[in-house]
Amino acid sequence: MAQAIRAQKGEAIAHFQYEGRLLRDIPFGNGHINDTFLLTFEVRKMGRMKVILQRMNKHVFEDPILLMENIMGITTYLRDRITEEGGDPDRETLNVIPALDGKPYYKDSFGDYWRSYVFITDATSYEQVENPDQFYQSGVAFGNFQKLLANYPADTLYEVIKGFHDTRARLEVFKKAVEDDVMGRAAEVKEEIQFVLDREDVAGYLGECQERGELPLRVTHNDTKLNNIMIDNKTGKGICVIDLDTVMPGLAVNDFGDSIRFGASTATEDERDLSKVSCSMELFEAYTKGFIEGCAGKLTAREIELLPMGAKTMTYECGMRFLTDYLQGDVYFKIHREGHNLDRCRTQFKLVKDMEDKWEQMKEIVAKYYDN
Repeated sequence: MAQAIRAQKGEAIAHFQYEGRLLRDIPFGNGHINDTFLLTFEVRKMGRMKVILQRMNKHVFEDPILLMENIMGITTYLRDRITEEGGDPDRETLNVIPALDGKPYYKDSFGDYWRSYVFITDATSYEQVENPDQFYQSGVAFGNFQKLLANYPADTLYEVIKGFHDTRARLEVFKKAVEDDVMGRAAEVKEEIQFVLDREDVAGYLGECQERGELPLRVTHNDTKLNNIMIDNKTGKGICVIDLDTVMPGLAVNDFGDSIRFGASTATEDERDLSKVSCSMELFEAYTKGFIEGCAGKLTAREIELLPMGAKTMTYECGMRFLTDYLQGDVYFKIHREGHNLDRCRTQFKLVKDMEDKWEQMKEIVAKYYDN
């Protein structure tokens, strides 16, 4: 396997518009989907240049060509907008390096697709929230992403993963998993199953708002974790949103909600001691402040009002997906121990319950920064 990917990688390197002599080639990052490498080139006497090379996972992304069309459309638009605002498009958005034939990807002789980006230097992506300011900066960056793309025609984007945040559809899949009970596990998780069923209204709420015209279709990132923000090493400011694979049409409140689900939790996603799990209001406030500032008035009043509902919905949906996978035999999410997905689902449900207990406080925080 290692020898095969070395051969593929060598072929791919030879087919991109790289300059200079390759000095170094190492695996890079902690991503679980694509295979990522950091290449360092010596460009004559001008010094060294780093680039990212990725083999796209065609099992997760069935049409890499359309995926790259999305990314090219978004990044080209962002470069223009960033330039108009006096920013640095070389650091504030991803920059695709074309293949020798001019395409934004290369298909190798094994049938796999590769793409390459200019590496953003003097900036870091963090796996976990280390302090409120860091989370605030990620809020500003994801809010700014919404602001810059507010006028981009979201309906022209290809839906790379169908129904990714269709919570109602995911509820139906969950109900079928309970009914089929292929692993004989339903009896032991009756409490968790009931937790989902007691909140069926959550599954449909945002979709119904969209159908009534209360929530506009937006360009959404759909993986708004802290590690998808590059934070400048000198200024500490969030400068660039990365990992645009799941950029699709969606709801801005869901992007906000997924950030809160992951970043405002006081525990890891698979914490077994549920007494450690809560939604930190300090972190919720830091991110909310940053996100609303970053959006700079581009979201509607109704979107702002429903930010807490976005957080609750995304957390509920994620917990339901973990529980569904547990009932189906752990076929989607990778597990590292028996009952891993069940542990994950329980942390999400504890977060949902904690949000419900803090609901008025969450709404007050949102109103505080929207009024300002």
